[in-house]
Amino acid sequence: MWQVALFESSLVSVADSTRAVYLRDLKSFVQWAELSGWTDPSEIGRRDLRRYLAYLDTSDYAKRTIARKASVLRRYFGWSVLTRRIDADPTVGLSAPRGESRLPRVLRDDELAQMLDTESADAVDDDEPRRLQDRAVLEILYGSGVRVSELCGIRFEDIDLAQRQLRVWGKGDKQRVVPLSEPAVDALSRWIETGRDVMATGATPATIVFVNQVGKRLTPRDVRRVVDRCSDTVTHPHAFRHTFATHLLDGGADLRAVQELLGHADLTTTQIYTHVSTERLQTVHRSTHPRA
Repeated sequence: MWQVALFESSLVSVADSTRAVYLRDLKSFVQWAELSGWTDPSEIGRRDLRRYLAYLDTSDYAKRTIARKASVLRRYFGWSVLTRRIDADPTVGLSAPRGESRLPRVLRDDELAQMLDTESADAVDDDEPRRLQDRAVLEILYGSGVRVSELCGIRFEDIDLAQRQLRVWGKGDKQRVVPLSEPAVDALSRWIETGRDVMATGATPATIVFVNQVGKRLTPRDVRRVVDRCSDTVTHPHAFRHTFATHLLDGGADLRAVQELLGHADLTTTQIYTHVSTERLQTVHRSTHPRA
């Protein structure tokens, strides 16, 4: 038996959105395997997994997608070995196409100014409480570089406006403290003082800071709607985190400090922003220096 449900219960340190992707990828593999005649992970060998990756390639899946699906298989079969459901891991030595490396998209100064300092056409008709929360959400995303899931989980006890600090809970329930910018403190104060009680309902958890239109905890999908509504260009909430990190490095911040602020467990994850920062400086040099 594939024991997909038990595998899901082992993903305790994985974000909900990531867990959903893992399960979808695993279920797709199980469906393919069963159509091929296999009903148990112990029947799968490395050659069979290579056949599956070849099938994905001929089905026009992107290299990045195939690489992700292969990673999920490694995780699943590694778990199967640890729980003694199989004797040997067929993914050992399994190679998969590496996804094309793409640098994170950083918001331009005019895009930031449009979202933080002016109102888009879609947001002009919003009521005042909604505008107050939108502004607080955007200021925290850019000013503190938090993940969307971290922002949605902010509680009143996590906020220290006097010290301009915010405690967030990252991946694996790891806690860290991040600074609040002055505009974020101002926007957050105004939302808490005059906006939240208007949007909250009797069912709204008293501890939760940000709420959606029906009074429930703000979700990542709600945050995406905030960004879509407040932006005149196509972007996504995570771009604020990319921009936060890149602007820190542009300003001379230490890479280790940026790693700590972002909550990255591995410095190599943070190092991608050094490439972004360097590329931005080269672009500025080429466009402004007379002999570039």
